[in-house]
Amino acid sequence: MHVVLVADHAFVNGGQAKVAIDSALGLSARGHRVTYFAAVGPADPRLAAAGIRVVCLNQDDISTARSKLAFALQAIWNRTAARRLAEVLRLADPRDTIVHVHAFAKALSPSIGLALRESGLPLVYTMHEFFLVCPNGGFYEYPAARICHRTPMSRDCLTTHCDARSYPRKLLRVVRHAGLASVARLPELFRHVITISDLQERTIVPHLPRTTVFHRVANPISVPDAPVRPKAGADFLFVGRISTEKGAPVFAEAARRAGIRPVFAGDGEQAAELAARYPEAVMLGWQGPAAIQDLMRSARALVFPSVWYEGQPLTVYEALACGTGVIVSDACAGREAVEDGETGFWFRSGDPEALAAHLRRLADDDLADRMGRAAHDRYWAAPLTRDAHLDRLALVYDAVMREAVAARLAQAPATRMALPHPVR
Repeated sequence: MHVVLVADHAFVNGGQAKVAIDSALGLSARGHRVTYFAAVGPADPRLAAAGIRVVCLNQDDISTARSKLAFALQAIWNRTAARRLAEVLRLADPRDTIVHVHAFAKALSPSIGLALRESGLPLVYTMHEFFLVCPNGGFYEYPAARICHRTPMSRDCLTTHCDARSYPRKLLRVVRHAGLASVARLPELFRHVITISDLQERTIVPHLPRTTVFHRVANPISVPDAPVRPKAGADFLFVGRISTEKGAPVFAEAARRAGIRPVFAGDGEQAAELAARYPEAVMLGWQGPAAIQDLMRSARALVFPSVWYEGQPLTVYEALACGTGVIVSDACAGREAVEDGETGFWFRSGDPEALAAHLRRLADDDLADRMGRAAHDRYWAAPLTRDAHLDRLALVYDAVMREAVAARLAQAPATRMALPHPVR
């Protein structure tokens, strides 16, 4: 099979790109031909080393753009990306090629929909976030710091300032979304959508066509198995972007109320403010993957206080794999990985006192040890390895390709084939 993977970034800058690149490497190792198409470089050297064809446009994203106006135009409608992707797909054989889109909103833009439709190739889209249905991608009001339940592109949506930076930028996102829905028509184009959690699927179902076929493929977790470490004297750990939507202020306040020292591994717009307001907090800054896993193994518990929807928070699964219990907000999909009272605790989202109560409970070393062992054992009973991810992808690709073959054969009056069922 020839798999064309489409993503904004050709290097690992977050969860989306990590999953796309891990998939590319795994698919190539299984003998498939892989093309990796991305807007922003530099390309991860592992891709070329694995024999993967990389088409990287070396364009900007918002973090590298010298001209914000030029990037705004690119983000709304990236003509170069549409043209180059069309060139790549014209050379693909429809009998053995499938196109799997991981991301488009950070650089490629909805313009790629024109190239995808023109190609007529079988398509799959992984819903890492919500940009396919929500203009700001998160169903979240950043200024108000709360989840948004408005209908995307409704009057209420258009008149609400929900962007993390400014209302004018919200309007730019609205313009982009109008192009996504009316010109590229991506929600109709992506008949097959991969979701990564129950919460995510429940959120998007009302906003996509009834003909959409949903498949469930969990993201892979890259954590080696190792003995569980004792929790006596260990700290509570936060890993990730230090920001309001990630619940970092909730953790800092809860830790103060519980009389414990919070440890933050990561960086973000609120790091300096929280360090000044909570001098007892330990701010470790950004840490590499190996260092993060070592911190997780040594932690009393991971605290994941996110106050917005999270599709499948990788850090929650990584902590469980490391043998560390997780205290998780009930607003995000991370709760689906945590058995309340067994491998961690759920707490009411945004409530520092509710979180503080669980921090006090887990001050008990024996309880923290029991939860850590339970977390480890239950995770490794069905680990989310790259092979497990690829096995699920293979089932989805097979279903989508069989449907494409059926559609082609259906053009001949004498031939009819049954359509495949979605992979669940």
